Amino acid sequence: MSESASEKEIIRIENLSKVYHGAAGEVVALKDINLSIREGEIFGIIGLSGAGKSTLVRCVNYLERPTSGRVIIEGNDLSALSNRELLRARQKIGMIFQEFNLLSQRNAMGNVCYPMEIAGVSRADAKKRALELLNMVGLSNRAKAYPSQMSGGQKQRVAIARALAMNPKVLLCDEATSALDPTTTQSILELLQDINHRLGVTILIVTHEMRVIEQICQRVAVIDQSHIVEMGDVKEIFVHPQSTIAKQLIFPQGQVPTSIAGNSTLRIVFDGMSALEPIISKMVLECHITVNILYAHTKVVEGKTFGQMVIRLPEDQTSVARIKAYLNDRKIYYKEEPLHE
Repeated sequence: MSESASEKEIIRIENLSKVYHGAAGEVVALKDINLSIREGEIFGIIGLSGAGKSTLVRCVNYLERPTSGRVIIEGNDLSALSNRELLRARQKIGMIFQEFNLLSQRNAMGNVCYPMEIAGVSRADAKKRALELLNMVGLSNRAKAYPSQMSGGQKQRVAIARALAMNPKVLLCDEATSALDPTTTQSILELLQDINHRLGVTILIVTHEMRVIEQICQRVAVIDQSHIVEMGDVKEIFVHPQSTIAKQLIFPQGQVPTSIAGNSTLRIVFDGMSALEPIISKMVLECHITVNILYAHTKVVEGKTFGQMVIRLPEDQTSVARIKAYLNDRKIYYKEEPLHE
């Protein structure tokens, strides 16, 4: 989250539901959603496919009209706006899609200019603004390139520039990195974080990937079967997941090897400690034990380590007690769990 983010609310979602009616009957996509998003923050919504997260983000700007409930942005209840007023309100809500949604017959410059042309911005002013934005997203040398001539990451950068064209207060990202490889995903997330810091724009990210949430969000809502099942600070949910779906997203089943003999494991959570501190190697030396690492997923962000590691505990309970004492002394969160057979 941007350092400038405040406690001031910019988006409030009240009792929002979305029901689709078809030949097979009713399909409840969202039920009784309540969220409050603060001005200037990067807020995440995470869930598995079909959970309702993409429908939710499209309801925020009324691309999908909710069946019931309200979406209030900067004090304006979108359900109470006329079509003309809603179009004007949407100019302050940028949106980025998974498949980029660029106009194939327009080059990068033309795609970024497009929303400004619709809004009646003069050609000269639109071009000047588009050049500024292409420079911001690192594509000043690709202004004349067409989508067919660009990589996925470049197309998403053009889409981000286009979403910023009308100086939005809110940026909605619907699975914006799902079609990208890990390295490109990293660069796009860093770009979004930079935009948040530089412009103070509030960013709402919808994703099924916990690594996206971990990297740039401070708060997150977990959605499952059309409901919000858990919400809070990313650090708290990562360390102490309460819902079954949150646990599955943080630590997907099947990633821990199951063929290793032993009775129990220890899940150790790294939630921002210095990357220079070799926790596990020090533990081995100080506790005079060896451990088998079954699973590890950690990364360094701004010099701090985030992620988790699962080790198989020795059968000797004295050694186990030494390991726990070592972790307790350093205030490192852990949880003992049975080894899955």
